[in-house]
Amino acid sequence: MRASVIQIAVDEGESVESRRRRAAAMVREQAGSDLVVLPELWTTGAFAYDAFGTEAEPLEGPTHEAMAKAASDAGVWLHAGSIPERDPDGPLYNTSLVFSPSGDLAAAYRKIHRFGFDKGEAVLMGAGTELVTVRLPATTLGLATCYDLRFPELFRGLVDAGAETLVVSAGWPERRRSHWSLLARARAVENQSFVLACATAGTHAGVPQSGHSIVVDPWGEVLAEAGADEEVLTVEFDPAKVATTREQFPALKDRMLGLRPPRRP
Repeated sequence: MRASVIQIAVDEGESVESRRRRAAAMVREQAGSDLVVLPELWTTGAFAYDAFGTEAEPLEGPTHEAMAKAASDAGVWLHAGSIPERDPDGPLYNTSLVFSPSGDLAAAYRKIHRFGFDKGEAVLMGAGTELVTVRLPATTLGLATCYDLRFPELFRGLVDAGAETLVVSAGWPERRRSHWSLLARARAVENQSFVLACATAGTHAGVPQSGHSIVVDPWGEVLAEAGADEEVLTVEFDPAKVATTREQFPALKDRMLGLRPPRRP
């Protein structure tokens, strides 16, 4: 399986529409890949809180239209990163979109864990409630977004739902880059899954971004890692390695917690 992770730079000097066109062009250049991944909130920037409301769009808005066509033109499965979604009957959401090679919307994931504590995303956006997996011909994707990476129970839930490749779309700050790579490898090892983690480059709202998108195998080995600047990271991997790893080292079968309700004394 061939995956391309597009570590796009998000900077204040570029308009959302210009970046949308540029991202679509970069997706089209990945024809020949099976899966293409974009980062979190690349239209606005994950820390550009003032832009969430002004640039929010419906699920089937301009980003949906541009990315659906790009996926179809390239003939790829496309995790189009996330957008600030405006629900006409509710709050804003940080919503990831996944398109099939025909350009159809295959899945939408509303980010469950919102970052910011008492400000920013945590107060401006609603929380998703559902785990989302997507079945591709060669593997099943489990979807997560940025701050989700710090919550291992979400990933274990995705694995229980059949995920073999965990895709993390992020706008991760450079000052916590060491956590980014550490947590990506931990999620791969503990769930015996591939992890494709796509971050942004650049600086937005005064926050330098980590870059260093990373692809990790089920043993925690780093297959590829980007640098700090805009880059397309392309890697070949064998999805069958998940089943082989889980058979050779069946740690998931030894789980004792979270499988059944505790006994009453």
